[in-house]
Amino acid sequence: MATTAQVQSFIRQIAPLAVAEYQKGKKILPSVCIAQACCESAYGTSPKMARANAVFGIKVGKSKYHFGSAWKDKAYSTRTKECYDGKTYKNITDMFRAYDSIADSVTDYYDMLCCCSRYKAAVGAGDYRSAITAIKNGGYATDPKYIDTICSIISKYHLEQYDGEKAVNTEDQYPILKKGSRGEYVKKLQQRLCSLGYAVACDGIFGDKTLAAVKEFQVMTGLVVDGIVGNATWRALAA
Repeated sequence: MATTAQVQSFIRQIAPLAVAEYQKGKKILPSVCIAQACCESAYGTSPKMARANAVFGIKVGKSKYHFGSAWKDKAYSTRTKECYDGKTYKNITDMFRAYDSIADSVTDYYDMLCCCSRYKAAVGAGDYRSAITAIKNGGYATDPKYIDTICSIISKYHLEQYDGEKAVNTEDQYPILKKGSRGEYVKKLQQRLCSLGYAVACDGIFGDKTLAAVKEFQVMTGLVVDGIVGNATWRALAA
């Protein structure tokens, strides 16, 4: 079982890769990508998957189809469980894709979902439950509990904060902020942090002191400690 530190480290590794692919126009919500990677690789602790730089259980397939250029025909064999009738789990051995890097694994995931017509309902889906439902129903996974498992991971670790080019909450149009951000919203963030007792300058510049305050706030509120101010952190600041 992954430790809290391993979970947070893995999310910090995968999140920017997922966001980068999404911002290229591959409209599968980053929260879904991150949660599937967490689930399928046991937060990066699965030994075989780690050696293969594989964070998703994407099978080679009989046709060995290339959805893009990220997969270079590498593969590894491992046992897995499938549930074809919705009730009974069966152990099988199959070939799965291996990669030169974890970034390639994430890219191939996005290329596959955006390339295959059976996943088209997931592309552009505006909420994570709709997206993962379309992915599951498209044949990605056979586990009848898969949708609830992925949604639970997203909710537990507030992964929806990574969704969209500008992650927003339901009340205000607040952009994602991180170290290096500048402007009026950074000043709003700093003013809120000051009101909560954090010693930061309200100068509209997201520097080291603001980053340290954000991380400390995330620790105190049980959020993913990445220093990124997205949906979940904005909501917690407003609470």
